[in-house]
Amino acid sequence: MNRDLTKGSITKGLLLFTLPMLAGNLLQQCYNIADTLIVGQALGTNALAAVGSAFTLMTFLTSVFLGLSMGAGALFSIDYGKGDLESLRKAVAHALGLILLATLLLNVAVYVWIDPIFRFLQVPAELYCDMREYLVIIFAGLAATSLYNFLACLLRAVGNSVAPLWFLGISALLNVGLDLLFVLVFEWGIAGAAIATVIAQFVSGIGLLIYTLCRCRELLPRKKHWRWDSAIFRELLNLSLLTCAQQSAMNFGILLIQRLVDSFGAVTMAAFAAAVKIDAFAYLPVQDFGNAFSTFAAQNYGAGQAARLREGFRKATALSAGFSIAISALVFAFAKPLMRLFVKAEETAVLASGAQYLRIEGAFYVGIGLLFLLYGFYRAVERPGMSVILTVVSLGTRVALAYALAGPIGEIGIWIAIPIGWLLADAIGYGFYFLRRRRMLTKTPRNESKTPE
Repeated sequence: MNRDLTKGSITKGLLLFTLPMLAGNLLQQCYNIADTLIVGQALGTNALAAVGSAFTLMTFLTSVFLGLSMGAGALFSIDYGKGDLESLRKAVAHALGLILLATLLLNVAVYVWIDPIFRFLQVPAELYCDMREYLVIIFAGLAATSLYNFLACLLRAVGNSVAPLWFLGISALLNVGLDLLFVLVFEWGIAGAAIATVIAQFVSGIGLLIYTLCRCRELLPRKKHWRWDSAIFRELLNLSLLTCAQQSAMNFGILLIQRLVDSFGAVTMAAFAAAVKIDAFAYLPVQDFGNAFSTFAAQNYGAGQAARLREGFRKATALSAGFSIAISALVFAFAKPLMRLFVKAEETAVLASGAQYLRIEGAFYVGIGLLFLLYGFYRAVERPGMSVILTVVSLGTRVALAYALAGPIGEIGIWIAIPIGWLLADAIGYGFYFLRRRRMLTKTPRNESKTPE
C-alpha cells in the first residue's frame, strides 16, 4: 500500500510509516545478532571478535550501494510528491543501471584486495583465519543485499514500507534457523554462520524483486524510459553520489575506530563487537524515524508544501529527542545485563569493557537521533552536501579525538569521543537549517539552475 505523506496528520502519518520500517530493520538486525549471539556463546571470544570486526567492514562496504539507493529514493519521493510518474520511471531506470554497475565493481574489488584490507585493519594473527573465512563467504551476498536495498528504497519512496518488511521478516527467521542448524547441529563453525546469512540475503532480495515485478509495475520503467536523460541523471548523481559519500564517510570513520579498537586486543574487540550490536538496536528506532522523515520531507518538498515541511521538522525533532532520551536511560541502567546476552558470565573483562562503553556512549543517544533526522532532511531537500559535511564533522571529530585520547587514557578515550562528534554535528546542522530554511524548502524545477549551497 502506497502512502501519500503530503496529506493528513503529520505525526500519525510519520509514525504509521515508520513502524513497518522499524519492524523490518529490527528483523535485519537479527541477521547480525544471530551470528553474534550464537557465535559468541558457542564458539568463544575469538570467534565473536572475528565476526564483530567483519561486521564493521561489511557495513562500510554495503554503505556504498546503500547510499546510492537512499539518494535515488529521495529523487523517487520528490517525483512521487509531484505526481510525475514519467520522471519517476526514468529515474528508476537510471538509478538501477548505476547501482548494478557499482555493485559489480565493489564485489570484484573486495575479493581482489581482501588481504591488504586485513593488513590495514591490523587484524590480530589469532583472528585472521576465522575472519577471512567468514568474509569470503559473506561477500557472495553483496549482490543480494544491493538488490534488496534498491527495491526497498523504491517502495518506501512511494510510501510502501510494508512489503519490504514481509520479505525481510521471512529471511530473518530463515537466517536464525539456519544459524542454529549450521553452527550447533552441523558444527560448521564460523563458516556456517556466514552461509546462513548469505542464503537469507538472497531470499529477501529475490523475494522483493518478484513482488515488485508482480504488484508494483506502475513504478517500473518501460522501454522508452531507458533512454538517456541528462537532467535526471545529473539530479540522480547529485543525490546518490553525495549520499553514497556521506554513508561511506560515516562507515569509513567507524572502520578507523575499529582499527583502533583492534589494536587493544581480543578482549576490547569482543566488548566492542557486542556493545555495537546493542547500540544498533537501541538507536534503530530513531534511525528509521529519520529515514521515514526523509520520505515525508521529499514528498512535501516535491509537492511545494513548505509550511507543512516546516511543521513536520519541528514535530519530528521533538519525537526523536524524546524517544532517544528514554532509550538512553534504559541502556545506562541495564548495560551489564544487556552485555550478558552476548558474553558468558566468566568473561568478566569483556563484560566490564562493554558496559563502560554503553554507559558513556549510550547516555547521549539524543545526539545520534537528531543527526539521523538531519541526514534525512538534507537528502530530501536536495542538499546532500550538507549531510556529507555533518558526517565529516561527526566522524572526523570522533576519529581524531579517539586516536588522541586512546594513548593517554586507554579505551575509554574512544568511547568519550563518540558523543562529542554527534553533538557538534547537530549544532552545525540545526544552525544551517535556521539560517537557510526559507531558501531550502522551495523546490527548483529541473530546467532551472540550482543556487549553490
